[in-house]
Amino acid sequence: MTPAIKLLKKQGITHTVHEYKHNAHATSFGLEAAEKLNLSPELVFKTLIVQLDKQLAVCVVPVSHSLNLKAVAKAASSKKAAMADKQDAQKTTGYVLGGVSPLGQKKRLATFIDESALNYQTIYVSAGKRGMDVELAPQDLQNLCNATLANIKD
Repeated sequence: MTPAIKLLKKQGITHTVHEYKHNAHATSFGLEAAEKLNLSPELVFKTLIVQLDKQLAVCVVPVSHSLNLKAVAKAASSKKAAMADKQDAQKTTGYVLGGVSPLGQKKRLATFIDESALNYQTIYVSAGKRGMDVELAPQDLQNLCNATLANIKD
């Protein structure tokens, strides 16, 4: 059980875990999840770690879109945003890339969820390891992460 799943269970949040056989040669973990789980890519959200002016932050966007770094910087009231260093992202979250969950991270970071998540009753995010996603209500994800909703996708 991953820290993300443990957190959901501890908080009594309704969720469903979905597992699939991860292909080690996959280049897009989020699109792989959508394909293997037979879901619309609009429902599957990827977790990206960005470097803001002086701290890291979490961004959750649909796998069918790219992250708009300028929009993230604006939402965070920062001068700029860039993709975080891979080692820093893994060390800070406690997860390996491709399996980073917005839930249960080692260090709590400011979190931004693309507002399109609210268009759906449930969305899918990484459960904390490659080949495992968790389905939950976007409002529950927002509450657990104390996240800001913003238009942060391209």
